[in-house]
Amino acid sequence: MAQFILNKTALRCNYEYLKTLFEKNNIQFAIVSKLLCGTKSFLKELVDLGVQEVADSRVTNLERIKKINPDIRTIYIKPPAKRSIRKIVQYADVSCNSELQTILWLNEEAKRQNKIHNVLIMIEMGDLREGVMGDDLMSFYASIFELEHIHVIGLGTNLNCLHGVMPSSDKLVQLGLYKQLIESKFGQKIEWVSGGTSVVLPLLFRQQIPASNNHFRIGETLYFGNNLFTGEIIPEMRNDVFRLKAEIIEITDKPKVPFGELATNPSGEQFSFEEEDYGQTVHRAIVDIGILDVNPDFLFPINPKIKIGAASSDMLVVEIPADPGYAIGSTIEFRVEYMAALRLLNSFYIEKIVVEDPS
Repeated sequence: MAQFILNKTALRCNYEYLKTLFEKNNIQFAIVSKLLCGTKSFLKELVDLGVQEVADSRVTNLERIKKINPDIRTIYIKPPAKRSIRKIVQYADVSCNSELQTILWLNEEAKRQNKIHNVLIMIEMGDLREGVMGDDLMSFYASIFELEHIHVIGLGTNLNCLHGVMPSSDKLVQLGLYKQLIESKFGQKIEWVSGGTSVVLPLLFRQQIPASNNHFRIGETLYFGNNLFTGEIIPEMRNDVFRLKAEIIEITDKPKVPFGELATNPSGEQFSFEEEDYGQTVHRAIVDIGILDVNPDFLFPINPKIKIGAASSDMLVVEIPADPGYAIGSTIEFRVEYMAALRLLNSFYIEKIVVEDPS
């Protein structure tokens, strides 16, 4: 079984960097745990960092967080489905909302549970995923701010999540202006302006975040240490929080080009080859992981001499150097990007392991 490994030392390094950054800028932040897909051992490592808020798009994951530490504030970060209302009120201290009817259901359920449920109103700022249109915000707020069991804790937005619309100072200023308009018209305090996510961090580095934006929801940069504007690693952070190890189950020299009539494979791919590849052989290995578990496009061998070839549902073919260190039963290690980690963590067939840096 392939192993997906979390390095707790690297995770803590990245968390402490972000914590210091946000404290310096008087910003409250939640750690987004949805990438971890509810993996209990990994969630426990997150809680052990000392996080105060955890955000997730699966209510079952928030339930697990509450069981580990009931004092952590939990945030449900997508518009709730009707069938999930009861559990969201039970396990999420805050939920992100963009539909009036849903908030009315939350109010009814919060009354049944004798709770006040916090709502973060999501506003559409151009990426065209979830969010109330700006022109409708005042009437939307007017319909909910007096609900007995609902407290509007803030306004939020998501950018670069669907169509790739990038954040800008202008968009974040606009979000802050919505806060001012509501407070002026309704005499109500808006505690959070939650316009910050991992993709917004580069604006914070350049001091281009308006003071009104006082809440972030951070996931990808914690786990990968990356600057989502440049694609580079932030110098003070680490990109080795996650690693994949897969075992070699076959190793041999084989022709570089398949022989026989070629057709479309089960994944819908049809291969073509360069003329000079015919008659060539390569030293190659098969490892025990496939497209059922991961998209190979987001895998990168730690050894730069290894080249990823093709994959089927349960096996991945790689070209490897003729090195005595590679044999049946030995492992090949891969760096992973976000989309690879997401599928690996969601797979029942991958062993999840926690390690720390060697002393």
